[in-house]
Amino acid sequence: MASAWRPCLILALLSGLAASGFPRIPSRPLGKRSLPEGVVNGIEVYSTKISCKVTSRFAHNVVTTRAVNRADTAKEVSFDVELPKTAFITNFTLTIDGVTYPGNVKEKEVAKKQYEKAVSQGKTAGLVKASGRKLEKFTVSVNVAAGSKVTFELTYEELLKRHKGKYEMFLKVQPKQLVKHFEIEADIYEPQGISSLDAEASFITNDLLGSALTKSFSGKKGRVSFKPSMDQQRSCPTCTDSLINGDFIITYDVNRESPANVQIVNGYFVHFFAPQGLPVVPKSVVFVIDVSGSMHGRKMEQTKDALLKILEDMKQEDYLNFILFSGDVTTWKDNLVQATPENIEEARTFVKNIHDRGMTNINDALLRAISMLNKAREEHRVPERSTSIVIMLTDGDANVGESRPEKIQENVRNAIGGKFPLYNLGFGNNLNYNFLESMALENHGLARRIYEDSDANVQLQGFYEEVANPLLTGVEVEYPENAIQDLTQNAYHHFYDGSEIVVAGRLLDEDMNNFKADVKGHGATNDLTFTEEVDMKEMEKALKEQDYIFGNYIERLWAYLTIEQLLEKRKNAHGEEKENLTAQALDLSLKYHFVTPLTSMVVTKPEDNEDQTAIADKPGEGGHGDYQPPQIPYYYVDGDPHFIIRVPQKDDAICFNIDEDPGTVLRLIQDPVTGLTVNGQIIGDKGGNSDPKTRKTYFGKLGIASAHMDFRMEVTPEKVTLWNGAAQSTFSWLDTVTISQDGLSVTINRKKNMVVSFGDGVTFVVILHQVWKKHPVHQDFLGFYVVDSHRMSAQTHGLLGQFFHPFDFEVSDIHPGSDPTKPDATMVVKYHRLTVTRGSQKDYRKDVSVGTKVACWFVHNNGEGLIDGVHSDYIIPELF
Repeated sequence: MASAWRPCLILALLSGLAASGFPRIPSRPLGKRSLPEGVVNGIEVYSTKISCKVTSRFAHNVVTTRAVNRADTAKEVSFDVELPKTAFITNFTLTIDGVTYPGNVKEKEVAKKQYEKAVSQGKTAGLVKASGRKLEKFTVSVNVAAGSKVTFELTYEELLKRHKGKYEMFLKVQPKQLVKHFEIEADIYEPQGISSLDAEASFITNDLLGSALTKSFSGKKGRVSFKPSMDQQRSCPTCTDSLINGDFIITYDVNRESPANVQIVNGYFVHFFAPQGLPVVPKSVVFVIDVSGSMHGRKMEQTKDALLKILEDMKQEDYLNFILFSGDVTTWKDNLVQATPENIEEARTFVKNIHDRGMTNINDALLRAISMLNKAREEHRVPERSTSIVIMLTDGDANVGESRPEKIQENVRNAIGGKFPLYNLGFGNNLNYNFLESMALENHGLARRIYEDSDANVQLQGFYEEVANPLLTGVEVEYPENAIQDLTQNAYHHFYDGSEIVVAGRLLDEDMNNFKADVKGHGATNDLTFTEEVDMKEMEKALKEQDYIFGNYIERLWAYLTIEQLLEKRKNAHGEEKENLTAQALDLSLKYHFVTPLTSMVVTKPEDNEDQTAIADKPGEGGHGDYQPPQIPYYYVDGDPHFIIRVPQKDDAICFNIDEDPGTVLRLIQDPVTGLTVNGQIIGDKGGNSDPKTRKTYFGKLGIASAHMDFRMEVTPEKVTLWNGAAQSTFSWLDTVTISQDGLSVTINRKKNMVVSFGDGVTFVVILHQVWKKHPVHQDFLGFYVVDSHRMSAQTHGLLGQFFHPFDFEVSDIHPGSDPTKPDATMVVKYHRLTVTRGSQKDYRKDVSVGTKVACWFVHNNGEGLIDGVHSDYIIPELF
């Protein structure tokens, strides 16, 4: 169902002030200005641009503000943006004097820790958080040196929902001072063709708006541009403050020759469905109204006003009743009555005489309403082809009768039995909105907060108008079997006039020639099936012209919709189901760089004397980010598998190879005290060369596990899979993502490496080596580096682990070997006398393509004499 919240963006730039308040800049006559035009408190905001690109309802918006410090001392500039939950922030960058500091989307707790750490160190930091049902808030303040320039750029995306027959973009702009270049620009591309396009601003008269606004549409493309000059921005002809302070609203709709439209790009599809011209399905609606003492005064009067207006709009085919609840429950009529003129007049009299009294008995009121609707259906008092709806309005929590939220939910769920929707309206803030929302969602409805304001009656009416005209019930969207995967919600209790059903998914076979979609539903007079057939070749040709907007929009739309629906399902889930839904939503949020209730974006600007890119994803103490090689003992295995042991007290290194068949799993580290193990599986070249003298082998799979944490991780060159107990998460090497929980941090740096830290004192780095995909011989492989092991116990063993304890070796008798460039020598180590050869290997942590040369003494014969026992002792049957 279409949401009544309008996509909204509030933009403000505050000069020289903290972000907590919006200053009112005093008006001054032009003749008395002491500062140049457009400069307030030394800061000139010389450009603000809001650029909106909409492709098939999916909006990609970029807000860019540029400012310069005209003062002769440093000044603080704050950038403040508010958005509703319908939008997901996807990126933020801060550019100071040409140096850009990017924002990073991270799991919420990880982001919070990084933010607090930066603040505690006196760094300037900004944090974006999605805060439940309230507006998302983003604020960043920066100290700008005299004469310096700063650019803020925020990107957010959202799927525009159809509401009362229109798509609406709602921008709230508050620049707070005159801006030399101020512009709002929207480009809209709709493959169905645009049928209407309009724009209006609350802060400017239509006469003035007309000269600054241009809007046009033709065929599939539409454009809106609002560019007020500095004079047009003035609040009066001689003022220096801005009148741009309010709402800028763009609305449009598309042609609907066909009720449905399917679009496919790069293996993802989206299916829009909004039929027109259908008769309205009659409805039976019970209004369940809270009349407890807390509704006294304006709230009660506004509720009555809204109900009286709703009664005017009731259709004669509809049936209705009112149930009032306080400490007890009263009904207007014993049964549902038809909305005849006589009954409507009687209902108006009843509504006018409603008075507040007593406590709040939600449970009994809802059960009475559900029973009444069920009885009417069973006794055939209402038309067979009609639908039932319960609308409850309350301003508080249950405190009489059954007052436990979870028990009320259970009672209501059992009574409705999935037969019809429940819509809960929460009036004001003094209530358990999560309970109302959870109960509505699990009964195929939704919750809406009614704000205590002068327009509360209009908010109530507006909600009713959304559900007043059901055109179809029991809607199911069907696709060919075994043709699609990862489908978003495709079954809906109702389709309401003026809204739109949107389903997205992935095609299993991108080379299919035709694609068919059926939408089935029950109408007012008959059952309907709408079929949409798509010719894939024609679709491909038609969609090429829209690349000027953004090409992967359907995939991002699918991800947006999937996350939104996973988060909704999560509200009613428990235990393992909730963990799985959370993991899926988090995985997608991080993969597609969306700020959702599970993620946050951190932007950190370093001090002048520090590395400019370090803090954005700071390495070091927390184990985050790109790891720099430390000057401490380290141990690694990379390449064909070359094991390198750096011995700091010798300022030297020892290396050896293990030659085993592809598929063999080797124990690299095992610590019975900390419970940590690392194992690696060997892969060979593509040709399957079996000659031990010429074949190349590498590590193609790593298994990292903590028995104490019930945690396992499998790493391959394609993906990273994590298990917390039975809960599984999968990440791609295309992601840049940090996952953290108590005592564990995992950071994947896109296409480069992965840093795994178990608390303070154990850190591993996995390097990804990618070769040319069409290479005739080689394939992608992994390198494994232990860069901190000081917290691992003295009992640690394994091909690498055994060297974590101090050991010594002596090299003597260096003499020419069979290769004149590589001298041989005698090494005494672990009571063995060995012949070793001087050589070098590569450390790929700094540069995965070239590597850094590491000189080492090579121990022959699979490390015999250096490693404890023989190499076959380290072969194990499986990765975990």
